[in-house]
Order: sequence, then structure tokens, then C-alpha cells
Amino acid sequence: MDEGEPLPDDKGEHWAAGPSPPGGLLDLLSVAAVVLDTTGRIVFWSPQADEVFGYTAEEALGEYAGRLLVQEEHRDLVVKLFAEVMATGASWAGAFPIRHKDGGTRLVEFRNMRLLDDLGEVYALGIAADHGTLQRVETDLALSERLVSQAPIGIALLDTNLRYLLVNPALERINGVPAADHIGRHPHDILPFLDVETIESALRQVLLTGTPLIDQYTVGRTPADPDHDHAWSVSFYRLEGASGRVIGVANSVVDVSERHRATTEADRARRRLAVIADASTRVGTTLEVTKTAQELAEVAVPELADVAAVDVLDAILAFRRTTPGSHGGSELFRALAVACAYPTEAAAVADKVGDLAAYDADRLITQCVHTGRPVVIAHTDREDLQRIARNTDAAAAFARAGVHSYLAVPLIARNEVLGAFDLLRARNPAPFDDDDVLLAGELAARAAIAIDNARWHQSVRNAAETLQRSLLPGRPPRLTGLEVAAYYQPAQASSEVGGDWYDVIALEGDKTALVVGDVMGNGIDAAATMGRLRTATCAFADLDLPPGEVLQHLDKITRGLEHYIATCIYAVYDPHHRRCHIANAGHLPPALVRNGLPPELLELPTGAPLGVGGVPFDTTIFTLDPGDRFFLYTDGLIETRHHPIDERLDALLRTLAEPPRPLEQTCRWLVDAMRHPDDHDDVALLIAQAGPSTTS
Repeated sequence: MDEGEPLPDDKGEHWAAGPSPPGGLLDLLSVAAVVLDTTGRIVFWSPQADEVFGYTAEEALGEYAGRLLVQEEHRDLVVKLFAEVMATGASWAGAFPIRHKDGGTRLVEFRNMRLLDDLGEVYALGIAADHGTLQRVETDLALSERLVSQAPIGIALLDTNLRYLLVNPALERINGVPAADHIGRHPHDILPFLDVETIESALRQVLLTGTPLIDQYTVGRTPADPDHDHAWSVSFYRLEGASGRVIGVANSVVDVSERHRATTEADRARRRLAVIADASTRVGTTLEVTKTAQELAEVAVPELADVAAVDVLDAILAFRRTTPGSHGGSELFRALAVACAYPTEAAAVADKVGDLAAYDADRLITQCVHTGRPVVIAHTDREDLQRIARNTDAAAAFARAGVHSYLAVPLIARNEVLGAFDLLRARNPAPFDDDDVLLAGELAARAAIAIDNARWHQSVRNAAETLQRSLLPGRPPRLTGLEVAAYYQPAQASSEVGGDWYDVIALEGDKTALVVGDVMGNGIDAAATMGRLRTATCAFADLDLPPGEVLQHLDKITRGLEHYIATCIYAVYDPHHRRCHIANAGHLPPALVRNGLPPELLELPTGAPLGVGGVPFDTTIFTLDPGDRFFLYTDGLIETRHHPIDERLDALLRTLAEPPRPLEQTCRWLVDAMRHPDDHDDVALLIAQAGPSTTS
């Protein structure tokens, strides 16, 4: 067999045969060999003997060993030991002082034995090594063995083919596999539960580059504890002999599960605080019930759940709620919000926003609102999904989507259960636990107050808007020589209803009174004040008083209305003379668009608002020819938070310069053109267009 050709071992695996590179253990010990004949003469002398004894082969061969290498006081003992070995064939081992060529005495470790050649001749073989060197090697080996075997961390040595050569007891306990079962096998044979591909790739990289990989973090399970995750800090480093020959790769394993759990808990705590902080800024930004519910659902995904829903008892929204569960039966829920972390069938089959759904007493959401306590199902089964989903088909969709854990927490505000906050997990593999219940409860508690505030505000607002609309006139009457269109747009749901109003009053002699006003303030009180002023205006209009006098009377009434003031424009149009008499009480100037001319603002004495008192109101007269348009409006049409009033009045005139539209369309078009969706004030708009001339 040629040198270097692979030789099979007893397991059928092949090993390369060939010379060993220098620097091995034998080289380190510099083991010398000396052979003596039966007379004690030196007949063989190895090159290493030169280093141990100091003599060259030329100087030693043929000499009597006792005379050359042994001090005189030790010769008798040497002769005795030599005779025993030669006579009995027994080996002798031990440390013995020898005489070095330099004249000094050195302690040498010997192994002596008898040799027999093919002619029957007897010889004595002495294997010798420096005692000090041997002791250092033995100490290093013993220390290394003890360090490995007694180390509290797992240690393994693998060869260049990534087969285990050595496994210490600590790693044996970590892996849950006897050390003997590791030997000759690969990591993927021992640790199927871990990410072995990554581990073996790292080992190959270290073998190839020689660069250690320190403190690599891995999490998984081993046969030692197959039911629980553990975390380990793993380091890999290449082992080389004294000559640089690569022996293999070693890895050390430290169980850091406690640190991992502490870090994980700290990270979860930080994420929970981040979610709560996020909720404090994102939930309750408006006074709209649906918007607040959607904000709550969105803040919960994906950090807390894969799907989140908010369902409120319909009776709560209608303010007809009794004590939850007092009748012990089903509950009617209105879905207010659904949010999901990713597109999923589970969200698709959830109750649609705005839908009503009745759930029996045995359903989990119903139990949540009846008891006022969280309901958590860490691991849902088919029966649980039937008690969560709307129907059987929805439960099957939940199962297909991978829903495996459910949590519902009640929405409670001012000791009243409003509904439930529902959470599902599918892709997130962790079941809901106590920490999740606390976090969901904290979010629900904050959101419930905001939802309750929003529903009360919305109720008050609806009442105010209903009152205001009931106090505004209906469709304008059919008038002589004048076409009229009016439009009212309430404030956004996030704001209170204002006190804007308009009126069109038919007077004797075919005259028409046109009124637009704005009570400063909002809510039911402002709407009620507006109603009183409108009623008074109608009464004074019937007296056929000049506009300035009408405003004088309204000013006196307003002063008695508990700190309210109002702005108002009152105009009377006479179609027979095509004249309009008008007076202003602190209101924005009307706009006039004459046939074929650019729009303009009427220059009127501004006057003081109603309720100030002591200020006269002047009446101004202008003509209104056929086709001319006259625009009365409240400040909600033009005022914004970001633009000066003059700039907005110019914008109004530019808008009115566009080609005219039918009167009814113009109302809505003008409001849409001038107002931004975020503007919060209400608007009253009244447009009058003079008809053909009439004769008295």
C-alpha cells in the first residue's frame, strides 16, 4: 500500500496514512532509545539520545553504559537492575539520575525492557526522556483533562470532519445524550431539535479561517429537556498542534437560559410600555366612537395580537342599558372596529364594522361582558372556536387561518360595561398569558373612558343638532321676484354644534326678509339661544320695521340671554323697486355678484354684535337687478386657523367668479370649495337671486 493511501478503520471509515508533521507529542518529549548487549555495552544509539545524555553516537557506541552514563555511587544499583531485566525479562520503569556529558547529574525517566532478536540474542532496550519535560507534559495533560471534565460549562472537541472526539460531563448533561454516544457522530445526529445547519456551518467556517466565533446565541431544545426552550452562549475555536497542524475544532457551551428569560421579560416589559405609550397618543384623539374604537384595535396589532376587534353593546350606544347579564340571556353587539397585522381569513370572517350580532349567553364574548372579567383561552380547540366565531363557517375559517389563542377583556367605564376588546393570535406562536391580559386590560381601560366620553359627547351633539335643525326653517317659500336657496352643514362630529342660523320670511307687499346669524358658542345652549333669536326675528319682521330697528330690538333681547352675543345680517328685498334694505350687527360682509360684473363685497357699516348694547344699527340700501346674486353666510364658510380673514374673503370672491351654477347646486359647491375637511365650525349659507322685474 502506497504512503498516504487511505486506510479503513473498524467502522469502515477511511483515514489518510502518511508521515506526521513535526511537533507531535513524541517530538515534544524527545524520547531517546538506547540498546545494550548482555555485557552492558551500547550497541544502538538514537539521535534523540544526543539531546538527553549529551553524547553523540560516535562517542557512545561501544562504550559500557554504566561507566559512561552513571555516577560511580549509582553503578551497583544499575548493575543489579540490568541483571534483573536480562535474567527475568521483567520491565523496569522509573526515574534515575544519569551523568550528562557536561559533568552534571540529570534525572531521566526510563522504561527498560529485554529484547530478543531472530538469532536468539538478548538485548536491553532503554526508552528515556527528560524527567522534567515529562512531568510538565503530564501535568499539562492532567490539568487539561481536569479542566475539561470538571468544567461547569459544556466542552466538546470535534475532528476536521466534525465528528465528536471528546465531550465533557457538562455537555453530556446539556445535550441529554451520554458522552460515549457522541463519539464518532456529527452534531446533526445528536441535536435534531436545534438549528444544526447553522451550527455546523459555523464550525466549518472556524475550521477554514481559524477565526473564533465567540458568544453565539442559540435558542432551542435538547433531549435533556425536550418540552422547554433553553438558551445557550456557544463559542467555536480551532485547535492546532505545536507545528500548526489543525487538530479539529472545539466548542464551549454555557447555559444562559435564566439570562435569556430575564432579557426576554425585560424586552416584553419594554414593548408593553411602548404599546401603552403609543396608545396614550393614538387612542382617543377624537370624540367619535367608531374612530376611537378603530384606534384601539390598530394599536393592538401586531404587538399584542394578529387580529383585534372592538364590539360594543348596542344598548349602550342607544343609552338604554341595564345591568350586564341581568337577564342572563344573549347580548346584541355592534362591531365598531377590526384590525389585523396581515391579510388573513380570520379578519375577513369577523363581524363587519357597523354590523349587529346577537351572541348567546354561552359565547365567550357574552361571558366577558356579563362577568366584567377577562376571558382567556390559551390554546383554543374546535369547540372553543365555535364559541368565539359568528357561526360555524367563521369558526372553520378561524381554524384554517391558524387561530390558536383567544383573549377578550371588558370595556368598562364609570362602573359600566360597554362591550369587549377581542384579540386573536395565529402567526404569533405564543399563547396569551397573564402579562398579555394585564396589557390588554390597560389598553381597554384607557380606551373605554375615551369611548364613553365620545358616546356621551355624540349623544349631546346629536341632541343639539336635532334641536338646531328643528329650529331652522324648512324649504324656502315660493317668493315673488326672488329665488332663494339655503344650506346648513353642522360641525364635524369631533366638535360641538354651533349656533348658526338662517331664515327666509315672506312679508306683505311681496317683500322678503333674508336673515343669517351666528350665536357665539356651541352646544344645546347656543342652539336654544339661536332658536329664541330666530323666533324674535320673525315677530319683528311682521311689524314691517326697517332692518336697523329690527336689529335694535334683537340687541335688547340678546342682552337678557345670559352672556350670549350674536352676529346677524338682516335684509329686506322689495322686488317691485328692485331695492334691498340691509343692516349689519357685527357680521361678515355679504357678497354680491351682479350680472356680467366681477363679484364684490358689500360695504356696510359693521355695527356691533347683538348683546353688546348702546350701539345704533344703520340701514343701507342697494339695488338688486334681475340675475344678480346676493350671498349671506356665517364665518364657518371662510374662516380657518391658518389664513387671515382678508385672504379668505379674497378666496371667496375668486371662487364666486367662476361660471354660475343652478342656485341649489351652488350652495353645496361653494361649501365644498371653501371648506377643508378638517374645519370644525358649522356653516349657514343663504343665496338670493333677483328674478324678472314686476310691476306693483
